[in-house]
Amino acid sequence: MNNHTQTITSLEMRGINRTAVLELIRREGVISRTEIARRLQVSVPTVLRILDELTADNLVCYTGEKEWSGGRRRELVELKKADNLTIGVDLGGTKFYGAVADLGGNILFEDSIYQHGTRGEASYQLLVKLIKNFLSQVNGQGSARIRGIGVGAPGINSLEGVIKNAPSLDWEDFPLADRLKQDFGLPVVVDNDVNLAALGELWFGEGQQVEDFALINIGTGLGAGLVLDGALYRGAHQSAGEIGYMMPGREALERDYPGFGAMESLTAGFGIAELARQKLKGFLSPDELMNLSAVDVFEAYRSGEEWSLDIVTTTVDYLSIVIINLIAVFDPQMIILGGGVSRSADILLPRIMQRIQGKIPIIPQLVASKLGLRGAALGAVASLLYQTSESYIVRKLA
Repeated sequence: MNNHTQTITSLEMRGINRTAVLELIRREGVISRTEIARRLQVSVPTVLRILDELTADNLVCYTGEKEWSGGRRRELVELKKADNLTIGVDLGGTKFYGAVADLGGNILFEDSIYQHGTRGEASYQLLVKLIKNFLSQVNGQGSARIRGIGVGAPGINSLEGVIKNAPSLDWEDFPLADRLKQDFGLPVVVDNDVNLAALGELWFGEGQQVEDFALINIGTGLGAGLVLDGALYRGAHQSAGEIGYMMPGREALERDYPGFGAMESLTAGFGIAELARQKLKGFLSPDELMNLSAVDVFEAYRSGEEWSLDIVTTTVDYLSIVIINLIAVFDPQMIILGGGVSRSADILLPRIMQRIQGKIPIIPQLVASKLGLRGAALGAVASLLYQTSESYIVRKLA
C-alpha cells in the first residue's frame, strides 16, 4: 500500500504557512508583518491571521516598536522567548545532564549528575528527581510556562517514546514517554540523544547555516544525528545514525554484538577506556584499571606518555573510517564532532583530516561542537516546539 500523501488539505496548508511564519520569526529575531508576507510570498491577511493564532498561543508578540519603511511605520513582531520554557535532559550511560531553556536557547538552570551508577528503574527515578528540581526552580518565574519535557536517551527508541534498547541504562521496551506524561502531566518528547543533539546544532550550534550535516557523538557509545535538507533523518525503523554498529573490518563478522556495536568498542568512550585497561594491565591496581576513562587516555597523550600513543592512533583511524563512510553515503556539507570525547577535538580533528585526505573526492567542513553537554537539552527546545505547534517541513523538488 502506498502511504504517500497525494494532495495537501486546506488544514495542512494552513499548518505549513504557520510553520513558515514561526520559523522566519525565530530566525530573524524581529521582523514586520509586511516583510514576512514579502519573504514567504503569501498575502498580508494570511500573515495577520497566523500572527493572531501565534499570539493567542503565547508564542509571538508585538514589540511595541515600529520600522520606518519610507511610507508608513510597520509593526514589528518577535518570538516570546522568555515566556516559553522547556526542560531538556540528556541521559548518558555515565552521566545525566539537564537544563531549563527558553525558546531562544538561553539556559536558565542546568544540572549534571556524574557517575550516577544507576540502571533500570533507579535510572528513571533519578530522572524524575532531576525534573522535579527543575520545576521547583521555574516556579516564581513570572508569566513563564513549561511547554514540555524533552529527553534524549541512548539507543533505539520508537516515535511513541518507548526505549527499545538502551544497554547503558539497562532499558528494554521501557515506556519512558508514557511514564513521564503520567508523572508530570506535560507534553513529552523522547528521542535518541544524538538526534536531539543534532537538532540543537541545527537551531543553536554549528549547523545553523547548513542544510546537510552529520553530528558524530562520541560519548559512552557512538552515534550520529543526520540532518538532510534541514530536517532530521530517522530511517525506516527510527535507527538511522547507529554508526556504533558499523563493521570496522571483516573480522568483526565473526562475532555477535547484542549490546554495544563493533565500532563502539574501538572509538567510543567505553571502548577507548577498555583499550587502556588492556595496555596497562599489570602496571596499575585493579581499582585504578576500573577507574580509567577516555579522558585519562587523552591527558596521557598530551603529556607524551608512550602507552597512550597506539590507543589514540587506533581511535583516529577508526573514526576516520566512520567519517569517510558517512561522507560517501550522505555527502554532508559539514561533519560536527560532539560528545565527551570531542573535548579532545584539538587532538582528533587535525589527525583525522590528515587521514581522510586523498581517500574521497569531496571533503566537507569538519568542526567540533561548541554546545558540548548542552546539545541534546537545546535540541529539546526545537523538538518540543515542533511537536506542540504542529510543524511541517516542505521541500520543492526541482
